Amino acid sequence: MAHEMIKPLNKRKSLTAELIEQLRSQILSGKLAPGDRLPTEQTLVTSADVSRTVVREAVAALKADGLVITRQGVGAFVAENAGKDTFRIRPGELATLEEIINVLELRMAVEIEMAGAAAERRNQSDIDAMHTALKAIDDCIASDVDASAADFELHNAIAAAANNPQFVRFLSFLGTHLIPPHDLLMKYDLDQAGTSESDRQASLLQETQQEHKDLVRAIEARDPQAAREASRRHLANSINRHRKAFHMRQELAAS
Repeated sequence: MAHEMIKPLNKRKSLTAELIEQLRSQILSGKLAPGDRLPTEQTLVTSADVSRTVVREAVAALKADGLVITRQGVGAFVAENAGKDTFRIRPGELATLEEIINVLELRMAVEIEMAGAAAERRNQSDIDAMHTALKAIDDCIASDVDASAADFELHNAIAAAANNPQFVRFLSFLGTHLIPPHDLLMKYDLDQAGTSESDRQASLLQETQQEHKDLVRAIEARDPQAAREASRRHLANSINRHRKAFHMRQELAAS
């Protein structure tokens, strides 16, 4: 039976993300076919050894992905067109440092050339949009509020400047997952011992923002090579920061 396929979850990982992956794997492999009912909430709670909140979040994420439909008072069922959706980063898939690094590597494979194309094809309206986004990020940093939305708008503006709709579609598929969350990075950032987490985060945001400004400056100067290098540096620095945190986490776990 379907519930017998669900295994207890690894408590060191995101429980919601792991349950999503177990259920998604069964759906995409055909073990749970279109029209099949998912195991009941109580069955999943027992089989996966998690709370009802985790189960409800997992089912909601699968529903948002178009893999599951729910029927009031009846339960959750595999959608008829399950598995036919387009590429996207799924809810819960940025729950670990490893997953964040995977997405950053994917971005690097696309965004370096996107930056070069933007430098060759941008117009003044594109540059204005980039500067608006840069200012919004600066304002967020100064006000100590989340800059993720403004950061995403900057990358969207660069994609639009490349004058290739596929770049815009790619970023749209990634959505807000384009910008990695800082909580895991801050947790294992021990280079600035003795400083508060808010100070460490402010320092990280300032460093990242300078990389943004270097990138926009190269695009504005119509220098494709410099734009590619600025994009490479920005993403490589982020990957290196997360890899360093990953190795620090491993060392702490082994000690």
